[in-house]
Amino acid sequence: MTAKKHSPLSFEAALTELESVVAQLEQGELSLEETLQRFEQGVALTRTCQIALQLAEQKVEQLLEQNGGLDILPFDETTA
Repeated sequence: MTAKKHSPLSFEAALTELESVVAQLEQGELSLEETLQRFEQGVALTRTCQIALQLAEQKVEQLLEQNGGLDILPFDETTA
């Protein structure tokens, strides 16, 4: 049996799919097996989103460094 290679999901597609999985889980109408499968899928989608966000953050930091060495300040939610 040959393994199918899936093209990686974009952040937006993974987030949309994750929202769908969460909605299905919140309804509580799935069997235990289906719930576990959806949960596993949700974990994988969460990891996909986290990786995409980390890569975007790295890219922004690189761009800031290339364009004048700006200081990168941590985001403070209390001042936003």
